[in-house]
Amino acid sequence: MIKKILFALIILFNFSGNAQQLTTKQIKKLIETYKNDPRGPYHRIKWFCDDGTEREPRDPCPDDIGGGIQHAAFKTTALDLRKTNNLYFGEIIAALEPKDFLDHNNNYSRLKQYQLGKYLASVDNGWVLQKAQFYRGAIQSEDEEAWGKDFFEWLLKDEQIITTKYYLLRQALKDIPHNGDDNVAQLMRSQSKTLSEDLKSFMDIRIKIHGQPEVTDIKLVKDYMANNTIPNDLKKDFDELVETMYKFYSPIDFSKLEKELNKLPVSNPTTLKIKAFITSNKNQKTSASFVSEIASILTEIRENILSYKNSKHRLQLLDLSNQLEHTLLTETQNWQINTVGESLDKINALTCAAMGTGLIEIWEYNAIENTLNNKIAQNNLTLNELNQLLTTSRSVVEWSASTVKANYQDVVDKYTAFEPLSYGFIDDRIRSSVALNLGETVSLFGAFIAKTSHLNNSVMAIENQSAIRGLNPGYAYGELVVVDGNPDNIEVNTNKIYIFEKPPHDLKPVTGIMTVSEGNLVSHVQLLARNLGIPNAALSYNNLKELKKHNGEIVFYAVSNKGNVILKTEDDMSSTEKNLFNKKERNKNVIAVPVDQIRLDVSKVINMRDVDASDSGKLCGPKAANLGALKKMFPKQVVEGIIIPFGIFRTHMDQQMPNQNKTYWQYLNSTFNTAKAMREANKSDEVVEKFQLDALEVLHKAIINMPLEAAFLNDMKSSFASAFGDAIGNVPVFLRSDTNMEDLKEFTGAGLNLTLFNIKAEDEIIKGIKRVWASAYTERSFKWRQKYLSNPENVFPSILIIPSVDVDYSGVMITKGINSGNDEDLTVAFSRGAGGAVDGQSAETRLITSKTNVLLAPARQSDYIRLPDYGGTKQYTTSFETPILNQQNIKDIRTLASEIRKTMAKHSEESNQAYDVEFGFKNNKLWLFQIRPFVENKQAKSSEYLSSIAPNTDSKQTINLSEKL
Repeated sequence: MIKKILFALIILFNFSGNAQQLTTKQIKKLIETYKNDPRGPYHRIKWFCDDGTEREPRDPCPDDIGGGIQHAAFKTTALDLRKTNNLYFGEIIAALEPKDFLDHNNNYSRLKQYQLGKYLASVDNGWVLQKAQFYRGAIQSEDEEAWGKDFFEWLLKDEQIITTKYYLLRQALKDIPHNGDDNVAQLMRSQSKTLSEDLKSFMDIRIKIHGQPEVTDIKLVKDYMANNTIPNDLKKDFDELVETMYKFYSPIDFSKLEKELNKLPVSNPTTLKIKAFITSNKNQKTSASFVSEIASILTEIRENILSYKNSKHRLQLLDLSNQLEHTLLTETQNWQINTVGESLDKINALTCAAMGTGLIEIWEYNAIENTLNNKIAQNNLTLNELNQLLTTSRSVVEWSASTVKANYQDVVDKYTAFEPLSYGFIDDRIRSSVALNLGETVSLFGAFIAKTSHLNNSVMAIENQSAIRGLNPGYAYGELVVVDGNPDNIEVNTNKIYIFEKPPHDLKPVTGIMTVSEGNLVSHVQLLARNLGIPNAALSYNNLKELKKHNGEIVFYAVSNKGNVILKTEDDMSSTEKNLFNKKERNKNVIAVPVDQIRLDVSKVINMRDVDASDSGKLCGPKAANLGALKKMFPKQVVEGIIIPFGIFRTHMDQQMPNQNKTYWQYLNSTFNTAKAMREANKSDEVVEKFQLDALEVLHKAIINMPLEAAFLNDMKSSFASAFGDAIGNVPVFLRSDTNMEDLKEFTGAGLNLTLFNIKAEDEIIKGIKRVWASAYTERSFKWRQKYLSNPENVFPSILIIPSVDVDYSGVMITKGINSGNDEDLTVAFSRGAGGAVDGQSAETRLITSKTNVLLAPARQSDYIRLPDYGGTKQYTTSFETPILNQQNIKDIRTLASEIRKTMAKHSEESNQAYDVEFGFKNNKLWLFQIRPFVENKQAKSSEYLSSIAPNTDSKQTINLSEKL
């Protein structure tokens, strides 16, 4: 106890004397201190008067100064934590300024922290208020509720926030007291979770309540109480859970709704539609029609809320929307489906409800509505058409979950660092939404499709395998690593198979990968996997959680060309599968970097206009060579550029390396020669790799500090001014690594080396040149090369320097349909700001054909960067209520693809060669930044084994929608 008091005094002294940002370890200790303190983060009770003065508890604020409110004042530690770490524990909202609480400029962080704090309190017995929740007078519920009502009436005057943050608004209404209601669904889940932690035998019922809640769960709990000996200290908790469940499952009170509706303008068409809904459903219809009608009203409210000009009316409407959603969630469990058609009807209604509750945007719903309605109206559909519906339905589930993550992931990640329970918040929000039952219905539909098409997965005997689908064919063998949460601190191993919720954007080479949702089809990680034959599949978050029990097991993993997935233990492998991993078979994947035509004699900076595709691998890498070709094709859409060729790098490598008694080049070759001798001496791969990585780290640091020759610097300054019309230091530029190991016939090398964004200062550009050269010798770059190249020591970096374009949005186009397989289609992914889509952002992804434009996924990346003219990057946040690409952009993309196919065919050895193109739009003008061949792994595509596990399906097979599931 003395230690705890001393720690609190130390923290208090540190905060008061010199307020510095607390470390994660210090925050954890502070939380424990608050938990064990009867006053938690609070100091003492005081009166807070309207004139800004404070008074003692027995000295109320007089009426002549406007009165005031009474609540707890915060400890100095809690107040300083706000200033240093922007963390708000035990928030009391009654006296806050609405703008401060909304925290718009900080992406609504304070509001979201309040919601997360309520969740933590519900799952951890009050969390920081574990003892302070009994501190009388600390929080006055009446004042909190009155403030909440005023807050929302103030906030809902802002039409912009209703349009851009509809989902967040509705969630805030569930958490911020304002009308006597509370978040009953969250309370029910947290109560059952707490009981299951105390009584392990209650776990199955808790899982049922969390995963498939329905009114019969009340009987399950009551039967459990009757048939088991409940400890005395838990009897009250069980009674409270049953009471909460009765409240949760109580039917909608139509008479109460009618009274509330009388407060709204009677002439408004939306008011009339809601009245008609109430009248027609007083004598309740079937669950199917009731759910469908609720979904329609939810969308009606969302689409027309701005027609109500009074913020009080808007608040009433949103409260009604939340009440109706609650009823829909309970009633959906009563809607039993037996046929294909019934499952499609339910998916259609719940998709509509997803839009009405803010999980997907209105324009996103409009993009898929016709596809759903037109097909569902038929009596018979082909297997191919049903698969299209399944893809769309799965997408809605993923988009919905991604909306929750886009709104809360930043705050959840921040809190998870010091409170692991925080990570359950996002899952809790998803489970309390339409997405839960929509996902279950889609899984049933998917299981029927899999059974009918014989496209069955075999993944460790887990449930709901229809949610798993292959993205890229290949096979792998190794230890399974399941990563639930932030992957950034995970050190990946080349020989392991990883399941990520979201992969790190700088992923090192792995043997196989699975991710929750496929994410961005054209990110560097996805392109590398496709290029190198690394098996890659998408699965649901529930699938990931089920597979956690297999973490650490040695497994075989395969994805067929048609997308079915196998994951089995080593003991279950067939002899055919074991033979896939003998040395002879694996060595077929090794590729040689061609160096026979490289021109190391060229040691002058080159203007990009003077190169074309034929110079790739000779003077410079393919980025510069191909962009030079594009400059000739599209002179007004490609910026100017200069190139630091291979020869300049090679010349600098002939300098003496500090402390090594040899040149940089000799040191590099000595490293690889020693590694070769170690292998011949039968040293293990791990020992050899460690030696190489240690040696290359020394080289990497030495190159960063390498002196640059005066003649080169003068040449570069002159070339810079000539190309860009101004001196170095006056024009912000990109420095892009461009090596001879990129865009080989069977190795793309996408994203392995460094690109520096928007560098302006002369000394930063000079330092940047050395940083880009050195990036070829980082651990990640080396490991990818070492795994797939027979001569990884022969890497030569050139550098492409181009002026920055502060684009409004940017992305990637593949000149073929990645999923459709059609060479005439286009796959396009775009994000707002610069550097869009390449780093795995949750990007707006489209399949563009000659006549159609299909939305594969909307953007869900809330943060992005712009390129200010003073250099560097500036961070922004965005919302998703409008698409990124407009119709003119799509027309321009079709034109660009046509020209590229026509012109680049002259430089390609392969017919129908597809290309990977990076570009952006500024004020609707298209700017081209890069083009490279799109390379897929032919061996994986033609593998006899992968073909043998792919089923033969008849995509034209007709299915009657009355067929049983």
